[in-house]
Amino acid sequence: MLDLRNIHKSFFIGTPNEFEVLHGVNFNVKEGEFVSIVGQSGSGKSTLMNIIGALDRPTDGEYTLDGVDIQKAKDHELSILRNKKIGFVFQTYNLIARTSALKNVELPMMYAGMSKGERADKARFLLEEVGMKDRMMHKPDELSGGQKQRVAIARAMANDPAIILADEPTGALDSATGRLIMDIFHKLHEEQGKTIVLITHSPELSQETERIITLKDGSIIGESAGNWQGLKAKEDA
Repeated sequence: MLDLRNIHKSFFIGTPNEFEVLHGVNFNVKEGEFVSIVGQSGSGKSTLMNIIGALDRPTDGEYTLDGVDIQKAKDHELSILRNKKIGFVFQTYNLIARTSALKNVELPMMYAGMSKGERADKARFLLEEVGMKDRMMHKPDELSGGQKQRVAIARAMANDPAIILADEPTGALDSATGRLIMDIFHKLHEEQGKTIVLITHSPELSQETERIITLKDGSIIGESAGNWQGLKAKEDA
């Protein structure tokens, strides 16, 4: 599903100063995997997330997203790819403040050309799926942090994406609310087979995924298996 080979990313701070953030990153994500990328602030997580999500291009290296060569794709092709293939969930929610939860979820479907009636019906269904049935007509400033994040997850699912890319989705939430959000991700993974890439600074949260990729100073320093099944068995017991 995702294949990154020898990915470098540099930023130019005046001429000729070059600052390289990612140094030859290599990894892949298979269809249906739940993978976490874990690292502290300054490790290059945000830069890598932007490349994975086709929001930015690497300076050097090869990145293939579901068969599409990101380096060769035109900007409008990447825009279509993001809308159809990737559902984004951000720590800061990125909801439109002036409109309702329902309209926020409908927005990606508008760009996909779905009719007004179809958009509304699907948005209602998705909000019900994340437990927001009674808050559909509320605007973001009338919702709690956890409710906003549930709306963001529903919006991410609007066009039935193959990949969900979640950047610190529980970072601004208390532990109980964060637990509810992670449960939704597990449900999407287990019941719908979604490919999920979780970006996090938390080693504990990364254990809830199938595979952990550890990033430090712009390089991958290790990969390991997560412990979601073990944690789930403990919780069920």
